[in-house]
Amino acid sequence: MALDLLPPWPAVGSIAGGAGALALAWRIRDHRGRPGVDWFLGVFAAQTVWCLSYGFGLLVWNPPYRGALEATMWLGIVWTGITFLGFALEYTGRSDVIRSRLFAAIVGFGVVSTALVATNPIHGWFWTGFEIDAAFGVATVSYAFSPWAYLVVAVESVLVASAVFLLVDTLLSYGPLYRRESAAVALSSLPPGFALVAWALAIGPVPQLQLAPLMFVPHIVLDAYAFDRAEMFERNPPTSRAAERTAIDDLADPIIALSLDRHVVRLNPAAEGVLGVDAETAHDRPLDAFLDLPVGVDEAADDGESEDAPAHETVEVDSSDGTGRRTYAVSSSPLTDPSGTHVGYTVVLSDVTVRERQRQRVEVLNRVLRHNLRNDLTVVLGYAETLAGRLDGEDREMVRHIEENARQLSDLGENARQVEAFLDAEETEFDAADLTRSVLRDVLDAAPDATVRTDIADTLPVHGVDRAFTAVVENLTENAIQHGDEPVTVSLTADDGVARLVVTDAGPGIPDHEVAVLESGGETALEHGSGLGLWSVHWGATLLGAIVDIDTPADGGTRVEVQFPTDEA
Repeated sequence: MALDLLPPWPAVGSIAGGAGALALAWRIRDHRGRPGVDWFLGVFAAQTVWCLSYGFGLLVWNPPYRGALEATMWLGIVWTGITFLGFALEYTGRSDVIRSRLFAAIVGFGVVSTALVATNPIHGWFWTGFEIDAAFGVATVSYAFSPWAYLVVAVESVLVASAVFLLVDTLLSYGPLYRRESAAVALSSLPPGFALVAWALAIGPVPQLQLAPLMFVPHIVLDAYAFDRAEMFERNPPTSRAAERTAIDDLADPIIALSLDRHVVRLNPAAEGVLGVDAETAHDRPLDAFLDLPVGVDEAADDGESEDAPAHETVEVDSSDGTGRRTYAVSSSPLTDPSGTHVGYTVVLSDVTVRERQRQRVEVLNRVLRHNLRNDLTVVLGYAETLAGRLDGEDREMVRHIEENARQLSDLGENARQVEAFLDAEETEFDAADLTRSVLRDVLDAAPDATVRTDIADTLPVHGVDRAFTAVVENLTENAIQHGDEPVTVSLTADDGVARLVVTDAGPGIPDHEVAVLESGGETALEHGSGLGLWSVHWGATLLGAIVDIDTPADGGTRVEVQFPTDEA
């Protein structure tokens, strides 16, 4: 008798679940068009039908009306799982799956189930033996589940579990960025899901009473947290997934992901074109079946030294588009999962065909020109010296000009050789102070009448290209001696990890057009340098990570300061 005095709490709780779903749908309606929102509105619609049909059905004692509300409740069950999976797919950036045949089959299952539940009185595929069985003062019903009803519960449980898996995967893959949203929505589906399975299996003291609609109350609370506190639709996983796709699939550079045993796991479209094979065919086959990697690339990846994987290591591949052989620079690096575990490798191929062809052409032209220039100028200088001894007056002056210009051309060739040497040199540890003194000795041996004052540190350890440093000191000092007036000074000091090489002279100063060439970074037809000396300084300083400051005051003289880091930086 006391139970009759209790309010119909199962009905109240079920109706509250439906009302909460409607309220949340109303709150997120302004987010329509964002990933997952439309599907989530579908989830709330299905949940509302489920909860309200069952809640109001518990208050209806008329068997035909009660049967109609029970059938409507089953429609909510059928479509909740389908729409929830659609939400999870779109929200986590997998909307392409929604357009697949698999998802179309899932929707088809929902359509067939809808038709069967609507016509159940005819065939009984959902239930048989329907009768009202009062409990807790409400009109619960008892009936025997038919196979299709069990199939619906099983399928919907699998769909919800799959959606939860996608959300948890997002939580693990993207770290804290989407953690609260994904966790809240994933957890919210568990209470009604377990309650539905318990009802289908007739587990509990009152097996005919379905508690799933009541369990939508905590479900709504967790969803409300995701919307309001965690700003679920303000930032979406599709942004990150789209970035990943753009960073791999949309890149022009071929990218290949390998497993630990060097078997192909993934190719981007550019790699498919280069290797001449589609991703499905290449999958789980060794990379060397399609590409011969240069020696040393794999070792660099194993050692975690991808930055040192030599960019000059190249591989030639016959192009699949008929453009001939292409040259690619190969780099490889370890591939790790979010926890830092080594799970494979990435191989990136950069098309350097044009660069390599230009490099080869320049290299050939440079060597041929330097060789011919040196040999021919040796002959010219020999004849000029002979003529200078036989001629006098204006004729001898003309020969002197020939000899002077020939020596300048010879020096130009020597500068080109010097530039080529330090551009190809490797970085080493060297003492900049000792090297400066050595260079100055060589310069003064070639110009014994010159006077150079020095202020050089006792020692100055530097990591870099020593030949580049040699070129900087040599060219600045020779320029000061040849084109400036004495005194010429050379100082090399260091303070707070910064070294300063300063060369000064009292000459007329470096012409503005010479300095402009270096500042613009290129030669033009109307403005060009007279040689490679300052270019050697510029390129050498660049290799050293140095800053060059050229000061040519109006009253004459030149001050060139080169600042570069030391090993103490």
